[in-house]
Amino acid sequence: MDLTLILIIAGGVAGLVLLGIIISFFNVWLKAWLSGAYVGMLNLLAMRLRGVPYGLIVDAKIRASKAGIDVDVNEIEAQYLAGGNVIACVQALIAAQKAMIELNWQRACAIDLATKGSGKSVEEAVRTSVDPKVIDCPNPESGRNTIDGVSKDGIQVKVRARVTVRTNLDRFVGGAKEETIVARVGEGIVTTIGSSATYKVVLESPDTISKTVLKRGLDVGTAFEILSIDIADVDVGENVGAQLQTAQAEANKSIAQAEAEIRRAAAVALEQEMKARVEEMQAKVVAAQAEVPLAMAEAFRAGNLGVMDYFKMENVQADTSMRKSISDPEDEK
Repeated sequence: MDLTLILIIAGGVAGLVLLGIIISFFNVWLKAWLSGAYVGMLNLLAMRLRGVPYGLIVDAKIRASKAGIDVDVNEIEAQYLAGGNVIACVQALIAAQKAMIELNWQRACAIDLATKGSGKSVEEAVRTSVDPKVIDCPNPESGRNTIDGVSKDGIQVKVRARVTVRTNLDRFVGGAKEETIVARVGEGIVTTIGSSATYKVVLESPDTISKTVLKRGLDVGTAFEILSIDIADVDVGENVGAQLQTAQAEANKSIAQAEAEIRRAAAVALEQEMKARVEEMQAKVVAAQAEVPLAMAEAFRAGNLGVMDYFKMENVQADTSMRKSISDPEDEK
C-alpha cells in the first residue's frame, strides 16, 4: 500500500513537471505552428537544456517562413551558438530576396560573423549592395580634411574626394574594408597630382584625377566595388618647391660658412706657426752674434787679428750705421 502511494505521488509529481514544461513551451510552440513554421516540442526542450533562447530562434524561423525562405531551425540555432545575430541574418535574407540578390543562409551567416565587432551588420552589407554609399576621402575622423600632393612645379594641391561604393557580397568575407579603399584612393590622388606638370593642370581639369584613379582598379581584393570617384574640392596650398630651395640654400650657406671657418682657423694656425719659426730663427741669429766677440778675442790671442784691423772694422761699422740713419730719418725720431 505504501509503495503504491509512493508511486502515485511520484507519478503525480512527474506529471506536474511535464505539464509545467508543456505549458512553458506551449505558447512558443503554438505560435510557430500557427505561423506555418512548425518546431517540435522536443526541439524546444533541447534548446532550453542547451541554454539557447528558443523564443528568439522561433521568431527568426517565423520571419523566414513568412518571407517564403526555408531555413532549418537547427541552422538558426547553430548560428546563434556561433555568436551571430540570427534576426539580422534573416532580415538580410529577406532584403536580398526583395532586391533579387542571390544570397543563401550560409553566406549570410558568414557575412554576419565577419562584421561582428566592427559596428556593422549583415543587413547593412546587403543594403549597401542595393543602395550604394559614399565614403569621404580622407576620413574626417582621421584628423585631416584634405589629401595633399605636390605637382612637378613644386606647388602643393589639396584635394577632398568622395568615393561611391557598393558592397560586393561575393568578396565581402575576407575582403578589405573601407579603410583600404580610402588609403588606395588617397595614394592614387597623390600620385596623379605628383605626375602633373603644373598645379594649373589639376585646377583646370580635376576630373582627370578621378579618371586616372579609377583606371588603377583600386577595389581589387576589397569587399566593395567602386562606382565613382568625385572630386569635391581642390585648393592650392604652399609653394613647397620654393620652401625646399630656400632650405637647401640655407644648408649650402651653413656648409660654406663652416668650410670658410675651417680655412680661417687653418690660416691662423699657419700664421702662428710661422711666427714661432721666425722667433726661432731670431734666437739662432742672436746666438750666432754672441759668438762673434768670443771669436774676435780668440783671434787676438792667436795673433790673427791686430789692433789696427779691429779699429778699421769699428770705423766701417760706424760709417755703415751713419749712412743707414741718413737714409731712414724715422729711426732718429
